[in-house]
Amino acid sequence: MFSTINQVMEYIKKHQVQQLDVKVLDLVGRWRRMTYCTSQLSEKLFNEGTGTSLSPYPGYRTVESGDMKIIPDISTAFIDPFFTRKTLSFICNMHTNEGDRYIRDPRYVLEKAEKFLEKMNLGGQALFSPEMEFYLFDNADYGSMPHSCYWSVESHGVGWGESDTPLYKISANKSGQIDQPLDRFNELREDMVEQMEKVGIKIKYHHHELGSPGQMEIEVLFDTPVKTADSIMLMRYFIKNIALQYGKLATFMPKPLPDHAGNSTHYHQYISNGEKSLFYDTHGYANLSKMALSYLAGQLHHTPALMGLGNASTNSYRRFSPNQSAPIKLFYGLSNRSSALRIPGYALNPQECRVEYRLPDATANPYLIMAAQLMAGLDGITKAMDPSAMGYGPYDINVFELSPDKLEKMRDIPVTFDAALNELSQDRQFLTQGEVFPDELIDSWLKIKRETEIALVHQIPHPAEYELYFDL
Repeated sequence: MFSTINQVMEYIKKHQVQQLDVKVLDLVGRWRRMTYCTSQLSEKLFNEGTGTSLSPYPGYRTVESGDMKIIPDISTAFIDPFFTRKTLSFICNMHTNEGDRYIRDPRYVLEKAEKFLEKMNLGGQALFSPEMEFYLFDNADYGSMPHSCYWSVESHGVGWGESDTPLYKISANKSGQIDQPLDRFNELREDMVEQMEKVGIKIKYHHHELGSPGQMEIEVLFDTPVKTADSIMLMRYFIKNIALQYGKLATFMPKPLPDHAGNSTHYHQYISNGEKSLFYDTHGYANLSKMALSYLAGQLHHTPALMGLGNASTNSYRRFSPNQSAPIKLFYGLSNRSSALRIPGYALNPQECRVEYRLPDATANPYLIMAAQLMAGLDGITKAMDPSAMGYGPYDINVFELSPDKLEKMRDIPVTFDAALNELSQDRQFLTQGEVFPDELIDSWLKIKRETEIALVHQIPHPAEYELYFDL
C-alpha cells in the first residue's frame, strides 16, 4: 500500500484516518496490538518505533532485557474494517532498544530463511500457498475449573442446538464441497473472501470441507514466504471477526470434534526462477526434478522435528488416527491424500509443479513453520537426499488399507506433542544453519510448550476418564 513514510503521513491526512493500530506477533503465534491516535502521530513511530514491555509476549521475555521497540512495516498497511473509527493497521517488526532486529521475532526468522535460500544460489525463490481449514460453530461453551471440565458446541446444520431458521441436515462427514442449500455458509465465505482481497490477500478458491458441522476451506494463491505468512495472520483475523459479525464462532483448532475431520494447514510449495518451477523435470517421478526430490526428502527426514513447530498443541495429535484423512506415515506419492507429502496430480506442468506438505495445522506460528519447512527442504538439497533410498516411497497406495505388517515397515510420525518436542530439541542443526533459528528461540519455544501447555493438559482429568473410571 505504501513505499515511503511520506506516503503514509499524506494518506492519513487526506483520508482523515483517526487511529493507527500496530500488530505484533508473539512467539506462540498470536497478534498483540496497540492503538495510537493520529492527532499525536509523528514520523518517529515509523523511523524509530515505539517502546513496549515484553511481559505480554510469551517466549520473548528475558532477564537481561524486558523492553523492546516495535516498528511498523509500512508495506503491510491496510484499512482495518473492524474498528468503529477509521483505522490504519500495520504488521510490525520487533527491534532491540539499540535498533537491531530481535532474534526471537518469528517474522525475522522467516526473512533470514529467505536470505539463506538466496545465498545457496539455486537460481530461484520459494513460493508458498496454504490451505486454511476451520470450523464455523453457532455457539461454543467450554471451561476448565477445579470442580468442572467441559466443552460443548452448537452446529444447527447437523441438529446440534436450536435454530429458528429451517435448515437441511447434513449427513456426517459427507459435506466436502457440497452445494447450496446444504452449504449454508457460502454467503459468509464470499464476504470473507471479498474483504480479504480488499487488503491484498490473493484467494484461489473457497468451499465447504468434509466436516459436516461447519468445516470450511479457503486456499491462498502463491506468494513469497513472508508475504504468505502475513496473509495467514490476516486471514485468521478476518475470518474470526467476520464470523462474529454473522453470529458465528470460527476456530482453527486442529481437532475440535472427535468423529469429524480435523483442521489442517497444508502448504503447497516450490522454488521458482520467475518463469517456471525448478521442481519440474519430465524425466523424474511425477515430473519432479532431482532438486524437488531432495527437497521433499529433507522435509520427510526432518518431519518429527518439524512437527514440534508445525503441530504445536496437544490437540494436534488427535488428528492423527486411521481413517481420519490425516497422514500417519512418512512417505510421498502422486495424488495420494494419505501421504505426508503429496504431489498434486493436477499440477505436473513447468509453471506449477510442486509439493504439498500435509502435516501442519494452525496451532503453528506460520512464520516459524514456513521457515522450518524451507530449511528442511534446503538441507535435503544440500545433502542430495534421495527419498527412495531413504525408504520414503513413492507409494501410490492408501496407507489406511495396508496390512499391519506392511505398516510396521513404514516410518511413523510422532504420536504425542511431547515426542515431537523431543525430536525438535535433538534435531535442530538444520534450523540453526546460517543463524536462521537461534538456539535461544528454540529453547524458549520448548519451555513454553512443555511447562505451560503440556503440563496444564496433563494435570487435568479428561471428561472421558470420568466415564471410564469414576465407578471403579
